[in-house]
Amino acid sequence: MVAVAARVLLQMVRDWRTLLLIMVVPCALMALLWWVYRDAGGAMFDRIGPDLLAIFPFMTMFLVASVTTLHERASGTLERLLAMPMGRLDFLLGYGLAFCVLSAVQSALSVATTVGLLGLDFSGPLPLVIVIAIIDAAMGAALGLFVSAFASTEFQAVQFMPAVVVPQILLCGLLTSRDALPGFLHGVSDVLPLTYAVDAMKRVSTSTAQGHVWLDMLVIAAYALALLALGAATLRRRTP
Repeated sequence: MVAVAARVLLQMVRDWRTLLLIMVVPCALMALLWWVYRDAGGAMFDRIGPDLLAIFPFMTMFLVASVTTLHERASGTLERLLAMPMGRLDFLLGYGLAFCVLSAVQSALSVATTVGLLGLDFSGPLPLVIVIAIIDAAMGAALGLFVSAFASTEFQAVQFMPAVVVPQILLCGLLTSRDALPGFLHGVSDVLPLTYAVDAMKRVSTSTAQGHVWLDMLVIAAYALALLALGAATLRRRTP
């Protein structure tokens, strides 16, 4: 597992485009959002900034994980790895560990940019904000690893984003309060993992009480582990 994680990290470090997507793009998007709402007094940025601080890591890690896994399978690397004394779950845990390391760096940069440079205020402790972002990004990576089993090409993996990620963005409470959603859509949002990441960020931004935040984090972690288990069950050695 550790060897797989080290190999993935080395591969990512050598690919500067992927590093830019993971490390720079979320920070740049938050800065763009701040710029858009700068003349509005910053109230709108303060309202939706925490939400997007949960959405951007989830989205980028989903994209990177799904495409990377498809590339490994299409190139035959996955088949060679699984020919070794290594189970499918060990392989996915190795990938998950690598993406957790990347998400930790990404989350620290995003929080530093958003709080330090853009002035977004959190009532709760900043280390907790970073931990939420890390677990959220890990969940995005786990979802990407899972859906990659249903794609045959890297392009198809990208096509899963509007089907799997965008509905979660629409129903997580970013555009309107979840309490204002129709009953059926509110019920759907209750079972979507991104909802809990956004809810945790909202709570830590507005309150020092951490009970509900830890509960949201447990739900996010449970989703990540369940998606990794499902990914191990559906993982194929190579693309047909």
